[in-house]
Amino acid sequence: MGKYKLTWKDLSWNDFKIYLFALFKAFIPKKKIKDLDELEQFIQSKSAWVTQVTLYGYLKTRMGTRYVLHFENDEFMGSVNQAKWNIYSVALQDLTFFTFSHLRANFNYEKTEKAKEIFLNILDDETTNKMPINIIEEAKQSFKERFDNINWDTYYRDLPFNPSALSLYKWAPIAEELKELDRKIVLNSVILKWDIVKKEFNERVCF
Repeated sequence: MGKYKLTWKDLSWNDFKIYLFALFKAFIPKKKIKDLDELEQFIQSKSAWVTQVTLYGYLKTRMGTRYVLHFENDEFMGSVNQAKWNIYSVALQDLTFFTFSHLRANFNYEKTEKAKEIFLNILDDETTNKMPINIIEEAKQSFKERFDNINWDTYYRDLPFNPSALSLYKWAPIAEELKELDRKIVLNSVILKWDIVKKEFNERVCF
């Protein structure tokens, strides 16, 4: 992650703007997803939303009133940043595979190779947001392995978001003994947020 020093200001602007205004965004009329550019924007924004809402929501729940104070700790900030990018990298994969599987099964869209193009485009964009290079490279390798083995006809209805749910459980900077107690709640919280994304996608897609 280099020598970039995270601050509370960084997190409040770059991350919490999505977290804090998520409810308000729900009331903004959504345009249809009609092409790959719009699909790419959907995948990127919704993956970020799920990552941030679930990660920061979990931290806030576990830390209570001392939540904000923890962000003065550089070591903790580094752990949060690492968790955010690792969870996001898996969320991107899950949503990319889900949307293209859905398009293939329900819209007879056969160009599944475009999934790789969109995923790599998003990762390239995230380099400007200081996504660590090692996480980008790991994400590319993981995506390739999943891409080579995916069943496009069934992925969208076969627990498509389990990997990102497990990623939150793995990477959240919470004591292991507490995470074990929270496992079911944590996993369910991610799946419930993805259910919102799935519903929106079904309403907006018109390839």
